[in-house]
Amino acid sequence: MERRLAAILVADVVAFSRLMGDDEAGTLARLQGAEAEVIAPAVARHRGRIVKRMGDGFLVEFASVVSAVQCAVDWQAAAAEGAHLRFRIGIHLGDVMAEGDDIYGDGVNLAARLESLAEPGGICISEDAFRQLRGKLDLAWDDMGPQVLKNISAPVGVYRLRPRPAAAESSSSGRSPTGGEKPAVAVLPFANMSGDPEQEYFSDGITEDLITELSRFRELSVVSRSSSFVFKGKAASVAEICDKLKAHYLVEGSIRKAGNRVRVTAQLIEADSDRHVWAERYDRELEDIFAVQDDIVRRVAGTLVGRLEHQRQERAKRQSESELRAYDLYLRGREHFFTWSPDDNLKAGDLLRSAIGIEPEYAAALALLSEILLRMWLNGWSADPDADLAESFAAAQKAVAIDGEDSRTHTAAGMACLFQRQLDNGRHHFETARKLNPNDTRALVYASRHAVFDGDPERAIELCRQALSLNPYGKYSWNLGLACFVARRYRETIDLLEGMANPPAAVLALLAASHAMAGDADAAESATARFHAAAQVSPVMSKLSRPADWKSYFSARWPFRDRGEFAHLEDALRRAGLTV
Repeated sequence: MERRLAAILVADVVAFSRLMGDDEAGTLARLQGAEAEVIAPAVARHRGRIVKRMGDGFLVEFASVVSAVQCAVDWQAAAAEGAHLRFRIGIHLGDVMAEGDDIYGDGVNLAARLESLAEPGGICISEDAFRQLRGKLDLAWDDMGPQVLKNISAPVGVYRLRPRPAAAESSSSGRSPTGGEKPAVAVLPFANMSGDPEQEYFSDGITEDLITELSRFRELSVVSRSSSFVFKGKAASVAEICDKLKAHYLVEGSIRKAGNRVRVTAQLIEADSDRHVWAERYDRELEDIFAVQDDIVRRVAGTLVGRLEHQRQERAKRQSESELRAYDLYLRGREHFFTWSPDDNLKAGDLLRSAIGIEPEYAAALALLSEILLRMWLNGWSADPDADLAESFAAAQKAVAIDGEDSRTHTAAGMACLFQRQLDNGRHHFETARKLNPNDTRALVYASRHAVFDGDPERAIELCRQALSLNPYGKYSWNLGLACFVARRYRETIDLLEGMANPPAAVLALLAASHAMAGDADAAESATARFHAAAQVSPVMSKLSRPADWKSYFSARWPFRDRGEFAHLEDALRRAGLTV
């Protein structure tokens, strides 16, 4: 094969698979139009050669880097102006092997990796290519530093084309905060670099702690954990992630834990410009992990809101070996908490009790233990339901007494009070939780459920909508559907509950009741049959045989302040064929 030095350009269509799924024929037509009207003319104008089209991508060869970059700039500008598809472009100067009309080699592979780093409508070039551009083109570049690229043996220096101010304004995605809008920040799951999959709980726990601490700042809008964790382990650009999460900034990083040493890297990225606002690396002893977390929080909050609220940072003061052991147990328990199964909840409870045994004043562990016990009671997983319900209430009350400045303790106390029928106390705790942390989606959703039983379903709907605005990936259909049912919005309830995957028996009961109240007897009968099938395998419902048992079950788990609302539920269930 012939070898030669070439400037290699690789381009790819942004979100091509999704576009094909939406409109296959239209997308192919747009790609053909872009090739004829934009790509081929630009390549010819700058004396390049289209080597081949690879599905939605293009491989182009040039004799010089200057020509390749000029072509890329014209290409992206014409694509933007002509409402064609959006492209990412990578350019590298390297050795290639030529066979016939095709070219191969590491130079081609590297250009393809650079393309994947570019933002939609953007251009990335290698350091080798950048050296050929100095003083030759009136373009501004951002140094991205050395980047580790897939299947490339050594890190590669990368530069990203910085849009001109006018171009940035005209093609803005609208992610930058405007006027009085709060800057929205998303914390992506920190990568576990320890080489041990069992350490995943530690990096996930640190990530969630950062989300929780940043959420305390009223000047910030913080994307919830469940939304951010959708992108765990997925390859996506900053622009794509921020578009989906409606975020103006991203915090991302990695954690390497080895013995008693920990290395944490963190960086703050501005979405619209893809600019690194700051980056830091921390090499510390493990007992300093709390100070590292707090420093990252201060840097993000200080950068985005310009000032810091005065608030207690008790975590940073925990440095003893016993407190670190308790923290590790808490993180492990929290990992199991996010897996909805009886066994995982039992493991989570055991781990949290161990943490509390080491540190009896561990408020966050007590609050999470309260939630776990309440979940077990609600789902019929308890060996001793009355004891678990009582312990849940006691743990939440103790958590608030220890740390009344943490929204998590008040959220747990609010839920515990709800099922003790202490609705006034529950409302107080939820109001306090929202004042302490206006970005806490769990507090919003639980407050919504409280508002339903407290007789204010419209307020419940509003709170659920607020939670969805913070967490577009939130699975709140049950809470929102319940609020709509109590508000007599039966069709909305049906739409919400019909969309749930593998709904439990309680959801199917409410769905049957909603169909009955909406006047659809056939749909009510079908939902009732599904309910009976689910109830037979439910740990708690399978034990209910008499109408009095059913009434007691629903009354305990649907603690309406107004008994007339429970009568409304009873009537709806009867109409659906469920005697309670």
